[in-house]
Order: sequence, then structure tokens, then C-alpha cells
Amino acid sequence: MITPEFIAIWIAWLMAGGSPGPATMGIAGTAMSEGRRPALAFALGILAGSASWGIAAALGLSAVMLANVWLFELLRYAGAAYLGWLAIKALKRAASPQNAAVGTPFKGSFRTLFAKGAAIHITNPKAILSWASIYAIVAPATATPATLFGYFSLLYAGSILVFVGYAVLFSSERVVRGYRRASRAFDLAFAGFFGFAGYKILTARLEN
Repeated sequence: MITPEFIAIWIAWLMAGGSPGPATMGIAGTAMSEGRRPALAFALGILAGSASWGIAAALGLSAVMLANVWLFELLRYAGAAYLGWLAIKALKRAASPQNAAVGTPFKGSFRTLFAKGAAIHITNPKAILSWASIYAIVAPATATPATLFGYFSLLYAGSILVFVGYAVLFSSERVVRGYRRASRAFDLAFAGFFGFAGYKILTARLEN
């Protein structure tokens, strides 16, 4: 299950989750304006939404991929294209002079923040596409539900690291200042890993 290719994809998954987007910028902004505990409540809501899509994708793909291998192959290439798109976005951010903006704050009670975080991920169509694509990338076409849920556990652990990490780190002013100074380097690193992961997907297919 744990191959060098999977490790590369897992790192790319972490970097995709950690790259600027509605979820990460919401956590960062909430941590900066409201503090660590509200940001953690918001992050837990996002993780709940992510788990919903991840489990739904695992349940659906375990049956669909066995019956339709062509869909499995289509999702593999869609995943590679998605990583390429993320690489281009990261390069554009790195080249932008307005690269240092951080955060979109959310306010409310812990329950409200949890609900807002969950809503962001549940209503984001990219979330289900990301989960479906990553399963098709890392799992064989004959993957059983147990195999897919094993991958879900590993990938979801990465999501926990990213989203909870954002809540903890961005509640520190020192970390925020460091991120602003190094944001361009982070985006270049994102672009490199996304491009490498997409390349590994395509070359792995050519070798089969």
C-alpha cells in the first residue's frame, strides 16, 4: 500500500490541502482575528465536511470502479490534470505582487463556527472531485472497500494535520509574519510538488 509513488501523492495531497483556498484561508483568518479555540472549531467543521465527502467517494467508487474500469482510468487522468492546474495556480500566486494576503475571518459561537466550516466543505464541488480523483490515483482498479478505507484513513490523517495545524500555527503572530515573508517560496514549493505528483501519475500509467 505504501509505495514511493503513494508517498509523493500523499505529500502533494498535504500541499493541496495546505495551499490557499476557502478552507485554509478561513481557518487562518479566524485564528488571527478570533484566536486558537474558535479556529479549531472552524477547522473541525471543515474536517467533518471532508470526511463526509471522503467516505461517500469511497463507498461509491468501490462499486463503480469494479464495474467500469474506464471510469477509473478517466479519474486517474482527471486527477493528474487537477494537480497540473494547482501547479499553475501556485506559480501565478508566486508571481503576483499581492502574494502576502492571509486569511478570511469567521465569527460566531463554537457551534456556529463548526457549522460554517462544515458548510464550506460540503458545498464545495472540488471536495468530492478531489477525493474521487485521489482514490483513482492511489488505488488499483480492483480495490475493495477495505482498501479504499485504508487509503481514506491515511489521507484523512493528512487533512487533520493540515487543518488543525493551520488553526494552531496562525494563532501565532510570529508564524503569520514568517508566512508573509516566505509565501512566495511556499507557492513555488507547492507548484513543484503538484507538478511532480502529476508527472508520476502519468508515467506510472505509461509503464503499465
